[in-house]
Amino acid sequence: MSEQRKIAFVASGSPQSDEALESLRNRYPHVAPEDADVIVALGGDGFMLKTLHEFMTLKKPIYGMNRGTIGFLMNKFRIGGLVERLNDAKPTVLHPLRMAVEDKEGRHHEALAINEVSVFRETRQAAKIEISIDGTVRMPELICDGVLVATPAGSSAYNLSAHGPIIPLDAGTLALTPISAFRPRRWRGALLPRSARVHFEILEGRKRPVSAVADNTEFRDVMSVSVEEDASIDLFMLFDAEHSLEERILNEQFVP
Repeated sequence: MSEQRKIAFVASGSPQSDEALESLRNRYPHVAPEDADVIVALGGDGFMLKTLHEFMTLKKPIYGMNRGTIGFLMNKFRIGGLVERLNDAKPTVLHPLRMAVEDKEGRHHEALAINEVSVFRETRQAAKIEISIDGTVRMPELICDGVLVATPAGSSAYNLSAHGPIIPLDAGTLALTPISAFRPRRWRGALLPRSARVHFEILEGRKRPVSAVADNTEFRDVMSVSVEEDASIDLFMLFDAEHSLEERILNEQFVP
């Protein structure tokens, strides 16, 4: 007999996620997230990221079911057989990126990113950015719309749209990807070890203002941005055994 774990249900607030929430709560016993063994998130990829951030300190596994658009980070939605699916699901452990920034007023801010940390120009003028890796300047001046550092889990999201590489989860690698690079025009980015500490120094930052974004947390008018993986934080996601996140990332590389 399948083990009955204590389940918490959370939903994005869209009509279809709220409908799914009501159906699941009517069918399965449920508890508050703080008391649960597993949290079931109903929504799209954005809501999955929000749920991971919101319940990060609880260290509970999160099983998403797609009630959004893309659903790359979600499992297929079905009401029946949920207990069995949860018991058979394959866990994936993620580590977020920690972003530390200094703004033009000298204030320091930090935020965590599960997908990527992005640096963007704020005005019509291109950004000028110096890039250092582990204390060594590797790119003295990148003129661009922006640049990002993506985790393997986030490599198939904005990073892919910016023509960055898709990275398998177990590759131990981060993607450093320019966004509309103007100079050097042919630079396509780099693959970095997951232990790398990436530092962006914003050149002419007061004339060419730049913002820094960790997933959905934004700081404007930044002068420097540092990014590194925080291996001390474990995030647990559950995927149906026949369609794991590793398998999705591999398949994405063969989509025409």
